[in-house]
Amino acid sequence: MPLSAAALLCFSSIAAVFAQQSPPAAQQAPTDAAPQTSDDAPQSAEDKAAALKAKRDEVTKELQDLSQSIKLSTDKAEQLRQSIDALDKSSASLRQALIDSAARRKDLEQKITDSERKLADFGVREDAIRKSFRARRAVLAEVLGALERMGRNPPPALLVKPEDALGAVRTAILLGAVVPGMRKETEKLANDLQELANLRKASQAEREQMMASLQSRQEEESRMALLLDENAKLSERNSAQLQSELQRSQELAQKSASLQGFISSLENQVASVRTAMEQSKLEDQKRAQMTDAERAEAQNAPPDKNRIAPAFAFDELKAKLELPAAGDVLRTFGDPDGTGHDAKGIVIATAPAAVVTAPADGTVVYAGQFRSYGKMVILSPGSGYHIVLSGMDAVNVHAGQFVLSGEPIGAMGEKRVASAAAFSLETNRPTLYIEFRKDGNSVDSRPWWAKDAGKVRNDT
Repeated sequence: MPLSAAALLCFSSIAAVFAQQSPPAAQQAPTDAAPQTSDDAPQSAEDKAAALKAKRDEVTKELQDLSQSIKLSTDKAEQLRQSIDALDKSSASLRQALIDSAARRKDLEQKITDSERKLADFGVREDAIRKSFRARRAVLAEVLGALERMGRNPPPALLVKPEDALGAVRTAILLGAVVPGMRKETEKLANDLQELANLRKASQAEREQMMASLQSRQEEESRMALLLDENAKLSERNSAQLQSELQRSQELAQKSASLQGFISSLENQVASVRTAMEQSKLEDQKRAQMTDAERAEAQNAPPDKNRIAPAFAFDELKAKLELPAAGDVLRTFGDPDGTGHDAKGIVIATAPAAVVTAPADGTVVYAGQFRSYGKMVILSPGSGYHIVLSGMDAVNVHAGQFVLSGEPIGAMGEKRVASAAAFSLETNRPTLYIEFRKDGNSVDSRPWWAKDAGKVRNDT
């Protein structure tokens, strides 16, 4: 009786698995049953990376479709407008609200990225189990057939049928040779089926969590858009001068052949940038004249939210900066860039439409299109440093503007911008390029990032 129950359980489970496979997959079972199964030699790193990339692309497409289908309710949009209207509309309060909103949005985008990665891992493992089933189809059929026969015609019991003693002995000998192998295959099948069920359950839970994160991100995007509108209204007073300087910046961008020459031209020829750089130098000189006690007190004191210069010297911020966007670090300083040279910065693969924030206090030296880099923002955090961020689809700051650490400065697009910085990257996800420069030369930015700011991943 126990054998019959086991046979029925295995039959129903394996039938459900094979029934969910498409007819083409079933027809190709003899040919596409790859040798790399759960019992065989492990897959190569290239095969695993390719499978993960294919599955992640599939999940990303599903994520984009979900994002487009989510709409903010009228009631929620009205609540957001009322919360923005309740602010005192001062520059400090708006900027702090923007920083808080950007932090929440980056956290949500990181959760979405993590969920996307988990779903891809689950999908790859589920495919591997199904592939193993197809490769072991003949063995499983024999095991299940044997279990069914044993359940219908159980071996003779000596105490019940004493006249069949010879049959009982023969059966015992036969079962002694066969049962261990059958038990091993049956247990393995049951374990695979249980793992498959667990994967489906985990995938469903992860999808529900992703949907909640997508809805929250939609709300945060709307809040940020309202805040940016309010912030733009405060900056309209000098609109005429601003337009003149923006035009001048664009002309310099078209004429400059290199990034270094472009930055030098901006500092020399754009009035607002030149003034901001002079202010930054004065702050650096002031810090240099401080005593150790005064410097320690300044570092422990909360920064002034209305400041117009960096709160700290840039060299003092090592191991403290957060990445400007949530995502996976695909390339770091010194890695091959695909063109025969070493990378001068880092590349982050982000979620579509991800928010980009200022990694440190700084003056915007440039904001706009530059050659093939996509939309670019160049920040000057002082002490002769510049931070270059490119590959964005939109920017919401302008030259001469001072931004605080964590303040949103732009947003990514839906797909990767074709540029030299992102050349040879095997991903269609949006990529943000970040480069630190000191006195005109590229420097390794890794010492500045916090320990948990980002981990290098090459599975895309």
